[in-house]
Amino acid sequence: MQSTQFDRILQRVATIISVVILTLCLIYISTGVMLSFYYEPTAGGAYNSLKMINTQLPYGWLFWRAHDIAGNAVIAIALIQIVVMFLGRQFRKSWLAAWISGILLTLSAIGLNWTAMILDWTQEGYWRFNIELGTIEAIPFIGGQLRDILTGGGAINTVTIQHLYTIHSYLISVATLILAIVHLSALLWQEWEIYQETPRPKIGNLQEPAEGEFIPSQG
Repeated sequence: MQSTQFDRILQRVATIISVVILTLCLIYISTGVMLSFYYEPTAGGAYNSLKMINTQLPYGWLFWRAHDIAGNAVIAIALIQIVVMFLGRQFRKSWLAAWISGILLTLSAIGLNWTAMILDWTQEGYWRFNIELGTIEAIPFIGGQLRDILTGGGAINTVTIQHLYTIHSYLISVATLILAIVHLSALLWQEWEIYQETPRPKIGNLQEPAEGEFIPSQG
């Protein structure tokens, strides 16, 4: 399947965006690891530990701010990436791998933001999460079980923060990084396929000599 110049431009843009996404994921995870050394995942200690990081720890405010900005930026840029890939769609295996990994990457980035909702233990985060729990509990058949997994089977307390902290730090973060790498690899594969399909210009107007034709040597 031949690709137009517009498709190749969109493909290059998608590859550049995927590099930006992977970079933001690395910033998000690395700053999250540094914050985890001082963060206390308890109902009483979460707010105080983050306040200490923001006000007392040298450059703690910078790491916290970079962590927050990178998490929000991943969601926004991943959504832009889906639009770019849709406009330059190429129906091949590499495109399918990039498309699926891009959608899962966007969902996992949203999941990171969602699980971090209550980790700062503020009034806003508490009541937002309480509303979200009501929505989850309304899911038929599995809503109650999901709510118990998230909260620990009771009210929103220390166990809830520990459950969300584990899901946020050890499950979704790792999945997001893996998906970002897979997504970039699939786009590089697709770009290589497009490069292989691009017709090469012929050098000069040389033609193959007819069989038995004598070609004098150049002096």
